Amino acid sequence: MLEYLAAATAEHAAASGGEEHHAEAVVAGISFLTPGFFVAAAMLIVFAIMLKARVPSLIAKALDSRIDGIRQQLDEAAKLRAEAEALRDEYVRKGKEAAAEIKAMKEAAEHQAAEIVEKAKRDSEALIARRRAMAEEKIAAAERAAIEEVRTRAAQAATTAAAELIARKHDADADRKLVDEAISGL
Repeated sequence: MLEYLAAATAEHAAASGGEEHHAEAVVAGISFLTPGFFVAAAMLIVFAIMLKARVPSLIAKALDSRIDGIRQQLDEAAKLRAEAEALRDEYVRKGKEAAAEIKAMKEAAEHQAAEIVEKAKRDSEALIARRRAMAEEKIAAAERAAIEEVRTRAAQAATTAAAELIARKHDADADRKLVDEAISGL
């Protein structure tokens, strides 16, 4: 049989002048047995099967579920953002409160420091006044002691000088006369 087919092919080639010739089905000038026709037909069949199996509705459901997931993520992100803004506002408020508290503490500390300085001035002035009074009292006591010592020395010097004068100018007769006068004055 192969021989018959080979002989027919050779006869056909000789009849066409050595050129190969293929027969094609043409309807209204359009060739239907080309590779492009078969690709187009296969695509139409695939689309028909997809429509029959409701693939577009499955794709739409998948996209809808994906949209719902994204919407939930956006809602969650909005909630998280609101929480973050609330936390930020709270921390800003706490920062302002802390600043106000620091300012109040600083003012209180300055006021307390001023009171301490004023008290220290009063205390130092009182201490200076007490020390001055004690020093003046010591000076007065030292003056009194010095005056007393001067008086004592003056009295001793006067007594010594008087004793020497009396001893030089008075003899036993003068002493008797003085003793007699003192006795008669009593």
